[in-house]
Amino acid sequence: MRALVIGASGGIGQAVTELLVERLGREQVHTASRSVDDLDITQESSVASLAARFTDTPLDLVFVATGALTVDGVGPERGFSRLDPNIMARSYAINAIGPAMLLKHLTPRLQPKGRSVFAVLSARIGSIEDNRLGGWMSYRASKAALNQTIRCASIEVARRRPEAVIAALHPGTIETPLSTPYARGRFTMTAPECAQRLLAVLDTLTPEDSGMQFAYDGTRIPG
Repeated sequence: MRALVIGASGGIGQAVTELLVERLGREQVHTASRSVDDLDITQESSVASLAARFTDTPLDLVFVATGALTVDGVGPERGFSRLDPNIMARSYAINAIGPAMLLKHLTPRLQPKGRSVFAVLSARIGSIEDNRLGGWMSYRASKAALNQTIRCASIEVARRRPEAVIAALHPGTIETPLSTPYARGRFTMTAPECAQRLLAVLDTLTPEDSGMQFAYDGTRIPG
């Protein structure tokens, strides 16, 4: 089994990488990140260069642990009076367009036969049905767009890889640089605990679950 973790230098990405190395061996776990490999998921040429590394080595698992809540030093908006179109566009670029480029270039690198998994960190806050509080428009909308992109990708990928699973994952509130400024100390679990739970959820998913979002406890999150 061969795995690729994108965003491997972040809290969850690093924890997922370490668990996969324990499970598969270091030679079977590949990593990429902005800080180490200068990967920029908002630039298609950068994503295409990453995908080219796996032209002759199909992947069984792609785990995307990227995302941004604070964008260019600006945190989530509490109301529409604070909405900045440039910040919103940047949030979309990081949280929705970047993963879409990864889906475009890396799903063709999944195993052509047998089970394979492409998982992306999303967030419960992107659920339209679950939105009771409002606010955080740029982040909410970008994650909702990501979830729709996951759904579209699952339908397309299934035509050639019927055993593939394309899924979005809600990790909870984890003590990482992304969440810490807004968590008020209310963390769900540590990054290693989160990684263990997310991989356990992925182990249970079937092609019938493809295109959906699941929380760290395995429950399905509505769209």
